[in-house]
Amino acid sequence: MALIHCNFFSDTLRVSTSMDVILPQPPAMQAAAGRARRKPIPTLWLLHGLSDDHTIWQRRTSIERYVAPLNLAVVMPNGFRGFYTDMAHGYPYWTHLSEEIPRLARAFFPLSAAREENFAAGLSMGGYGAFKLAFKRPEMFAAAASLSGGLDIAGTPAHALGDAFRRRELMDTFGPLRAIPGSDNDLFALAKKFAKSKGPKPALYQCCGTEDGLYPHNLRFREHARSLGLDLTYEEGPGGHDWGFWDRWIQRVLDWLPLRRA
Repeated sequence: MALIHCNFFSDTLRVSTSMDVILPQPPAMQAAAGRARRKPIPTLWLLHGLSDDHTIWQRRTSIERYVAPLNLAVVMPNGFRGFYTDMAHGYPYWTHLSEEIPRLARAFFPLSAAREENFAAGLSMGGYGAFKLAFKRPEMFAAAASLSGGLDIAGTPAHALGDAFRRRELMDTFGPLRAIPGSDNDLFALAKKFAKSKGPKPALYQCCGTEDGLYPHNLRFREHARSLGLDLTYEEGPGGHDWGFWDRWIQRVLDWLPLRRA
């Protein structure tokens, strides 16, 4: 495996940013000879949570070791604290994630653009982002997974959001909180539109620890998805909102992905 750190100027964000990429190594003889064009590599777009960045998955889990036998690239972009959303007062992180990052990553590396070879996953805020990708860009992804996702933004009352700074930050991201329900930032509303759509439908995987503060959010979303008849695999187990849980369960996500295995 090769871990590559990329710094680049984002035309979308108008700032310098970064992404980390894990690539499977090509066979040694092919790399040395340089005669055969390498087949495009299936790709997992792996998203971080609110308090982290593009380096956290490889620092706090063994993701590089887990994907080594899978012939799977992993792209980990920096989403900052923007909920992978075109912010009301801030940066267009959704456009950056859903359009610019795939375009740049495929220009830099031999990554597959085929829908059946692209998958999204993330934890907490990244779980929200992964399901948002599935619902809004279903033509791009075969599957999406949420680990301990912050899935019920619209259903969280203002008094449960903590201090004034936290509420202000969410208003900068989403605009007035009362406007979230039913909008394109509301996963429950997006799921309903997705269920009614005629196009491709990525398979969904959702997991959460039973001691996680976001467990009620996940139960609400699970029941909503089931009521819509979505292709959702739901699992839970002991654990909180922590890396011990995510390191274990990212392995279950990788086992679940519809990869073409040798």
